[in-house]
Amino acid sequence: MPTVLIIDDNAAITMALEVLFSLHDIAALRAASPDEGLALLERNAATVDLVIQDMNFSADTTSGEEGVALFRAIRKRHPDLPVILLTAWTHLDAAVDLIKAGAADYLAKPWNDGRLVATVKNLLELGQANRALRQRLQGELRQRRELEQYDLRGIVWQDPATERVLHLACQVARADVPVLVSGPNGTGKERIAEIIQANSPVADGPFVVLNCGALPAELIEAELFGADAGAYTGASKAREGKFEAADGGTLFLDEIGNLPLAGQMKLLRVLETGRFERLGSNRERKVAVRVVSATNADLPAMIRAGTFREDLYYRLNVIELRLPALAARPGDILPLARHFLGTGKALRPDAEAALLAHAWPGNVRELKNVMARARLLSAGPEVGAADLGLPAAAAPAGGPDMEPDRDAISSALARANGIVAQAAAELGLSRQALYRRMERLGIARP
Repeated sequence: MPTVLIIDDNAAITMALEVLFSLHDIAALRAASPDEGLALLERNAATVDLVIQDMNFSADTTSGEEGVALFRAIRKRHPDLPVILLTAWTHLDAAVDLIKAGAADYLAKPWNDGRLVATVKNLLELGQANRALRQRLQGELRQRRELEQYDLRGIVWQDPATERVLHLACQVARADVPVLVSGPNGTGKERIAEIIQANSPVADGPFVVLNCGALPAELIEAELFGADAGAYTGASKAREGKFEAADGGTLFLDEIGNLPLAGQMKLLRVLETGRFERLGSNRERKVAVRVVSATNADLPAMIRAGTFREDLYYRLNVIELRLPALAARPGDILPLARHFLGTGKALRPDAEAALLAHAWPGNVRELKNVMARARLLSAGPEVGAADLGLPAAAAPAGGPDMEPDRDAISSALARANGIVAQAAAELGLSRQALYRRMERLGIARP
């Protein structure tokens, strides 16, 4: 239950206010003097949400100086605590000065019960919202400071969704277990793998990358495990594979879903024993390699289809890091855009709006290419929406002059799987404009 501290030397007034607030489920503490009020506030600082104070406490005083001194004392000790000033002697100049100094309101006696209760409730709700916001911002700041102790390989981010992935990546980096990084193409899965390597016990070892989707199936095993001379047509001399090259470090297997079944079986054995043979060789080799894999495929569906081994999936998926699509972490869009744009160029507001409204099907990779093109094509020091070359946002259903209704917004959000930036682009709105309409129509944020 919210609590209000009432500081007034008139016991009848404090009693009346206490009864009034009790009818609205608001608790009240009462003090008869500034000193008593300040002492009571110090003892109950954690529970008092608002102060209502008189402006005059001496019978022969109407100047309000005592109230001004009390207000300043409260403001000095508790700068965020809302204070309502209450007096039978209304001085407009004093009221204006104190409102400028941070007073929440200035009411004359006798007060209007309805207005007073409405003001108190609004201030209590605002105070709760501000406290929640401060706690969230403090939490985010604390998490950012925690991340500063890690090597993040220069990654640029601002969105909480990305921050959660980074925290987990740094947390598991020191554990010698396989990690699976999942997410759409172009989201930065390799950068997450680099961060894991950089903060692991084998940070000084090699970081070797193999894209399993970029090689013919018949060559992937040779790439992974190496081959002796004559092992296959064209193998004129022995060559080491990626596992040997990554010995003492990290092997990043991108597009792991493209690994053929025969290669999957051999990879499982290496993960379990650390041993393997080159193609065409009977000599067993042993390595110590941290494996980080990545995929944009639905591996459980591939398991059901018989194209991916279930035992390998669980071996690779000891820890899974899910990297969201760029549209699902809109807080990253503008910081990344400015980073890719580089120095000497700035984004105009229309360009920022266009970037936020775009759905980014190509994710960070697409954004990087868009900004490289914009830097080349923009004539002056500022980049406008036209320089980006992005497709125009679709007009809202029903025509460009029609305001999307609740059903249209809900349907767009459903089609976008809750991604507000994508839904906004479909409706022809900016993200902020869509948020405003959602708030006005009572549509909960995803």
